[in-house]
Amino acid sequence: MTFFEVLVEGASDVSAVREVLTRKFQLVENADFRIHPHRGRGNLPANPLARPDPKQQTLLHQLPAKLKGFSYLGANCCVVVVVDADDTACVDFLAQLNGMLAQLPQKPQRVLFRLAIEETESWFIADEQAIRSAFPNARTQALRAIAPDAIVGAWEMLADALRVRRMEVTGTDKFAWSAQIAPYLDLDQPRSPSLGKLIQGVGRELQRNVAP
Repeated sequence: MTFFEVLVEGASDVSAVREVLTRKFQLVENADFRIHPHRGRGNLPANPLARPDPKQQTLLHQLPAKLKGFSYLGANCCVVVVVDADDTACVDFLAQLNGMLAQLPQKPQRVLFRLAIEETESWFIADEQAIRSAFPNARTQALRAIAPDAIVGAWEMLADALRVRRMEVTGTDKFAWSAQIAPYLDLDQPRSPSLGKLIQGVGRELQRNVAP
């Protein structure tokens, strides 16, 4: 059985990723996977071999060091990195991530990069039924015109649907929205293509036969 070490940007991403692993694949937290939240997205360091700044606890800044730190993991473990694409072209962003990984002298045997396009809130606004199940009074009509994973300012659109003024939204709000909506996401036929790719990627890793 594959064990997953999952790196995400922040606490608001944990609920959705946990749902994928537990509800879709029946994995058990701490027995089959661990999720490690960070303090935002950040940027990849110019020199991935340099010691990271301890004051910079963002996912991308710490990522080279974290991957080097996971180099002890055997072939039965997979490091999954889930990061927001924001407005970066996904092909270019994945090339940057893979380029960084190639430079590391020590790294895990199995690494899976997955992008949330535009951000994890995009997974929510693509699934109107999940939002309405969590928040029956939400105004979701405007979301129907948005193509899944479109770059539209997903958290802002979600705030509008939940009738929360954008300027008043906090990290605590985003965490609460994720915790309430994630259990209703359709994980069998995900509306968001990037959520679907995360599910497909985890499924493939679980199917890999690793010799003892």
